[in-house]
Amino acid sequence: MGLLDRLNLLLNRGLAIVSGVSLVAMVVVTVGEMVLRMFGHPMAGTVETIGWLAAITTAFALGYTQIYQGHVSIDLLAGRLASRSQAVLSMLVNLVSAVLFVVMTWKIFEYAGVLRETGSLSETMKVIVYPWVYLVSLGCAGLAMALLVGFLKSCREVFTGEAGQS
Repeated sequence: MGLLDRLNLLLNRGLAIVSGVSLVAMVVVTVGEMVLRMFGHPMAGTVETIGWLAAITTAFALGYTQIYQGHVSIDLLAGRLASRSQAVLSMLVNLVSAVLFVVMTWKIFEYAGVLRETGSLSETMKVIVYPWVYLVSLGCAGLAMALLVGFLKSCREVFTGEAGQS
């Protein structure tokens, strides 16, 4: 469990760093566009570029956010359950979510392959699109891994009674 947990942290921290860099790049492109537009020279393709960067920012932050429980959750009912029942509920939610994101990762990866085979290009800049879709798939894989590790930690808590701490 320790090795898988460390690998999960390493992968998702790396993706989070890239996500942060992508967010900064979005700001730079947006400000650059505004400044250039003031001088009558708008940049072509800023909407596409911002869209790609937004996809990377969002997808790459998913796993890191899951590790540190940063997603919005409503635990009105779960908060009133016994700790073991909460662990069982957490185990089930993590398992179902992990399966969902494994399937999403696979389907997005397949879609990127279709875009690669068809030679799909962006509308304005005529840039190949499939690498960005592969990157979104990688972000979903990071979340799937974080959910799998969360599932295993919940299993340990349910079956041994010890909390799944790093």
